[in-house]
Amino acid sequence: MKYLEGRKYVIQAIFLAIGAVYLIKLFYIQVLDNSYKTAAENNAMRRVVQYPFRGLMYDREGKLLVENKPVYDLMVVPKEAKAIDTLKFCQVMGITLPEYREKIKAAKAYSYVKSSPFLQRLTNEEFAHIQDNLVDFPGFYISARTVRGYPHQSLSHALGYIGEISPRQLEDSSYKGYMPGDYLGVSGLEKEYEKYLMGRRGVKYTMVNVRGIEKGSFKNGEYDTLSIAGQNLITTIDLELQKYGEKLMAGKVGSIVAIEPQTGEILSMISAPYYDPSLLTGKELGNNYMKLLRDPIKPLFNRPTMATYPPGSIFKLAQALIAMQEGTLTADTGYPCNQSLVRCSHSHAYPANLGIAIEQSCNPYFYQVFRSVVSKGRSTNVYQDAKLGLDAWREHITSFGFASQLGIDFPQEKKGLMPGSKFYDKIYGPKGWKFPTIYSIAIGQGETGVTPLQMANFAAIIANKGYYYTPHLIRSVGEKGKPLPEYSVKHHTSVAPKHFYPVIDGMERVVNAGTAQFAKLSHIGVILCGKTGTVQNPHGKDHSVFIAFAPKENPKIAIAVYVENAGGGGVAAAPMASLMVEKYLTDSIKTAPRKRWEEWLIDGGFYKID
Repeated sequence: MKYLEGRKYVIQAIFLAIGAVYLIKLFYIQVLDNSYKTAAENNAMRRVVQYPFRGLMYDREGKLLVENKPVYDLMVVPKEAKAIDTLKFCQVMGITLPEYREKIKAAKAYSYVKSSPFLQRLTNEEFAHIQDNLVDFPGFYISARTVRGYPHQSLSHALGYIGEISPRQLEDSSYKGYMPGDYLGVSGLEKEYEKYLMGRRGVKYTMVNVRGIEKGSFKNGEYDTLSIAGQNLITTIDLELQKYGEKLMAGKVGSIVAIEPQTGEILSMISAPYYDPSLLTGKELGNNYMKLLRDPIKPLFNRPTMATYPPGSIFKLAQALIAMQEGTLTADTGYPCNQSLVRCSHSHAYPANLGIAIEQSCNPYFYQVFRSVVSKGRSTNVYQDAKLGLDAWREHITSFGFASQLGIDFPQEKKGLMPGSKFYDKIYGPKGWKFPTIYSIAIGQGETGVTPLQMANFAAIIANKGYYYTPHLIRSVGEKGKPLPEYSVKHHTSVAPKHFYPVIDGMERVVNAGTAQFAKLSHIGVILCGKTGTVQNPHGKDHSVFIAFAPKENPKIAIAVYVENAGGGGVAAAPMASLMVEKYLTDSIKTAPRKRWEEWLIDGGFYKID
C-alpha cells in the first residue's frame, strides 16, 4: 500500500509540473512576448505577395526592346471587407454598385479569407486618387506590380504580350504555382521563354489593425521572402533593320525574314500588317485585343511562322540541287524551253545550261529536271516508278527543313506541305496518278506549302552550301548566358556541298542579268545572289517572292521577302530584299537612285502597275 501511495505523489507531481509549464508559457505569451501583444492589438496579419520584376529584352546591340512599368492592383480580403460605405467606395473607385457586387462575389468564390485582385492595373494617377481613402475601406489594400512597356513600336509579333492567367489555366497542373491575378506570357517570346522571364514571387507579412492600416512587419520580417527578378533575354534581332523592314512593309501584306547563315540567328522577322505592341498592355488590353482580332486584315496573325504559301520559282533551286544529287542533272545540262509541257512566263535565250535556266527562271526546263528525278526508271510500272521517284524526292526535300517544324524558339510554327506518294494515293488511288498529275510541283506550285521562315532558312542553306542551324530569336538567356543548346546543332541536307556551287552561280546571274536586276548591289561592291518567284494567286494579283544572300563569299545575311498581291518577284520583293541587305551591311542607303527606289516601294508603287 505504501508503494501505491508513493506512486500517487509522483503522478501529482507530474501534473503540477505540467501545469507550471503552461502557466509559465501563458505568462510569456501575455506579458513578455511583444509579438503576440501586437497581434492581439492589430487583430490581423496580412500576407502580401511581392511580385518580381519580369525579365527585360534587348536587341543584339543592347538596345532595350521591352521594359517594366509600375502599376497597382487593388486587393480585397472578403472576410475583412465588412461594414463599409459601398456608395462612397464606388464613387472613389469609379465603378457602379452592380460592378462592386460582381467583383466581391468573384473574390468570395476564390477565397473568403485570402486576398485576390479587385481592380487591376491602376495607373499612378488612379493610385494617388484612391490611396488616402483606403483607410475608410477595411479589407482593401494596394499591391504594387509591373506591366510591360515598349520604347519602340516594333516587333509586336515577335515579342508577344502578357496577360492575366485564366481560370482554366489555374485548373491545369502545368500552371502549378500561379495564382489568380498573376500575369504570364500569352504569345511570342513572352510565352516561349516564360519560365526564364517570370522570376519568383516573394512574400511580406505585415500586421494591420481592424481598419486595415499597416502597423509594421511581423516579427521584423523574420518570415518574409524576397522576390527574385526574371532573367533578361538578349535577342538576335537588329532593331534598326527591323524598323527599316517594317517601314518598307507598311500598308502591305506579307513578311520579311532575315537570318545570319553562320549562326541561324534571326536578324529581323516582320509580319505585315503589324501593330503597336503597347496596345496589348495596361487596362485597355482586352478592348484593344478584340479590335485587333476582329480586324479583317488580321494584324495578330504572325505570317513568318504561320502562313503557308506555294514557294513559286524559288523552288527551282531545290529541284536543281536534288537532281544533281540524284545524278540526273549537271551544271552543263540543257533542256529546250518546250512550252507544250508548261507555259513559260517570258521569252528568253535557249537554256543551254543550269546557270541560264536559273537566270531566266525557265519553267519547261525545271519541269524536265523534276521529271528526271521522279520518272527515273526505278520500276517498269509507270505508276510504281512515279511513286518511288516522288518518295525519293521527298526524302531529299525534307532534309532542307520543308514539311516540318524547324524548331524556332517561338510558339505556333506551321510545318507546311510537301506531298509524297501516300498523299496522292489518298486522292487518286494507288494507280490513279503519275508524273503528269504532279508536274506543277516542279515550279513550286500545286500541293506545296512553305512558311516565309522556311524560305529564309532555305536561302541560308544555300549560302552555307548544304547545312543550317535552327533559326532562333534569342542569343542568350541572361547577359552572360548562351542560347539554348539545340540552337548550336548543325543540320546537314542530303545534297553534297559541291552541287551548291553551280546553283549559287545561277543566283548571281539572276541579279546581274536575269529577273532581279533591280536588286543589284554593285554600287557598294557586294555580290547579291538571289532568286525571284511569282506565285499564282487564284483570288487576285500574283504574290511577289524573293530569296537571297550576300555577300557571295562569306555570306553575312540570308533573306526571304513575300509580298502578297504585288505581282512579279523582281518588281516588289527583290528590291525590298536588296534594300534590307544594303541597310544591314552598310547601315544606310548609299545613292540617290536607291533612295528613289526606297520611296517608291514604301509608297507601294508596284500596286499601281497593271
